[in-house]
Amino acid sequence: MAKGTTEKADENARLTKNLKKIKNKILVMSGKGGVGKSTVAVNLAFSLSDQGMKVGILDVDIHGPNVPKLLNIEDAQLIGDETGRLTPILVPPGLKVMSMAFLLKSKDSPVIWRGPVKMGVIKQFLSDVNWGDLDYLVIDLPPGTGDEPLSIVQLIPDATGAVIVTTPQELALLDSRKSVSFAKQLNLPVIGIVENMSGMKCPHCNKEIDLFKTGGGEIAAKEMDVPFLGRIPIEQKIVEMGDNGEPFVLREFESAIEFRKIVDKIKDFRRE
Repeated sequence: MAKGTTEKADENARLTKNLKKIKNKILVMSGKGGVGKSTVAVNLAFSLSDQGMKVGILDVDIHGPNVPKLLNIEDAQLIGDETGRLTPILVPPGLKVMSMAFLLKSKDSPVIWRGPVKMGVIKQFLSDVNWGDLDYLVIDLPPGTGDEPLSIVQLIPDATGAVIVTTPQELALLDSRKSVSFAKQLNLPVIGIVENMSGMKCPHCNKEIDLFKTGGGEIAAKEMDVPFLGRIPIEQKIVEMGDNGEPFVLREFESAIEFRKIVDKIKDFRRE
């Protein structure tokens, strides 16, 4: 067998072995950027970990890896284990994290890669990272339906399903529908749609304000015949905590309470 063929076979074997140790693989997607997809992915993974489950989060947004910032581990240094595989960064109480950001020379370094190179790196993240036994691997995908989402779905044919994040305005909903269609065409179950930035309360008069409208995600879910997981209102605390690298899901303000309900629905989902 040729050297290249042997290496590829070994890599595929490592990939299969790694994935068999992971019970649930959840893809967090969005049709467009700026809808809070990474915030949803990080708080979902952190919440599951806080509940005592073994959880990892894989940041596959190659060009805009934000997960380390949201967990305050931007300066973490990767190390290899005795077999040469990478050890994910550990965030208490036990969340394992891997991101392209850990491999960049600086925070400002751009990743200027074409599709095949990105495909290779994603495959290595799945096969050559020592994830160990996990109850959940949450995968934060880049916006849209390009190389990275396609690569992940092809590499993980038994993925539990996709969580699609949108905001209520028409522009975001148009793109979120494409994400639903993408999943259906690839036989990837849709766990449901999350409507983020869904209205807000004025901090001065306590009046409800539909800043980006509200209810659009639920309407889209009904029209596309997929579950609606819930709404997350806009709150200043989410922004502040995200900038400080602190997950908001464990707090007691409205958005955190609503998000925990969404997490429970995701936990109850089972691929048929």
